[in-house]
Amino acid sequence: MGVAEKIKEVEAEMARTQKNKATEYHIGLLRAKLAKLRMQLLEPDKKGGKSGEGFDVMKSGNARVVLIGFPSVGKSTLLSSITETESETAAYEYTTLTAIPGVLEYEGARIQLLDLPGIIEGAAQGRGRGRQVVSVAKTADLVMMMLDATKSAQQRPLLEKELEDVGIRLNQNKPDVVLKKKSGGGIVVTKAMGLTLTKIDEKMIRSILQGYKIHNCDVMIREDITVDQFIDVLLGNRKYVPCLYVYNKIDGISMEEMDRLANEPRSVVISCNLNLNLDYLIERLWEELNLNRIYTKKRGQHPDLKDPIVVRRGATIEHVCHGVHRALVDKFAYAMVYGKSSKFPLAQKVGLNHLVANDDVVTIFTR
Repeated sequence: MGVAEKIKEVEAEMARTQKNKATEYHIGLLRAKLAKLRMQLLEPDKKGGKSGEGFDVMKSGNARVVLIGFPSVGKSTLLSSITETESETAAYEYTTLTAIPGVLEYEGARIQLLDLPGIIEGAAQGRGRGRQVVSVAKTADLVMMMLDATKSAQQRPLLEKELEDVGIRLNQNKPDVVLKKKSGGGIVVTKAMGLTLTKIDEKMIRSILQGYKIHNCDVMIREDITVDQFIDVLLGNRKYVPCLYVYNKIDGISMEEMDRLANEPRSVVISCNLNLNLDYLIERLWEELNLNRIYTKKRGQHPDLKDPIVVRRGATIEHVCHGVHRALVDKFAYAMVYGKSSKFPLAQKVGLNHLVANDDVVTIFTR
């Protein structure tokens, strides 16, 4: 029996099993088994070693955004509209057959956008080019889910389920759980002080670990988690990615419907054909990527405002040094920082571990 058939068998058993207190442990083990099988199904072909023709796109720029959606929602049109890339477009489905990269230059940053082939239902089971699409999506800093505003509201949950099934967690934080395998001593489960587990218990944790043939392990739980979240931690290959939902073709719906979609969390409404709201979409991309501009300043000169160094939010002076030149850290003495991260009105003398803020001006001094 192949992996796909085993997945169907487990799903059928889960569907047959009534959900109640007596069966919750059995269902939990089935979920763990299903997650493991899905991971096996989506592992790359060891013989070929590649994810598919046209899908091995080198990551470049300051961030990568992938466009995911069902066929003919306007991904290629959007890519052509906001970058200088010509992605083939047409009024029929499956125009894009490989990953098409484009570069969006904004606020001094170079953001790589990838137009991926349209996902079809069953991509998680390897249908279409699902495996390749998923492989590239896991390298993204942001998923931009393109949806057709004129079509069924079921598009979004269907896409979310496909991504969920392949281990991509949208707009979620990684569960605060630490697993440490060991050579002996059995399974020891420890909870943070004052924490009460309401969605999973120690018996379930032990059962799942033993189902994965793990009999000696320390488990530290710092937040209330579900069975599925514990399985995610156990598998260790889940990707937690922010997602922006983009509803295209708003020129084909009523003002009331457009207003409703625009007010959904992390959502933007646009029309690629009429170039409506594309500037706002780019602004939202910048915000969701959590990028900061840092300007450098040589001693006695004005800061260079034309060529900022773009770093992630939470970056330090060390990251800024790497952005200037890789060898700069070895010669680093101290830095003077002007801006929001400085404790003083004019400037602050800082070391490599100082956290920078957006629009900071930095002068680096070497030994």
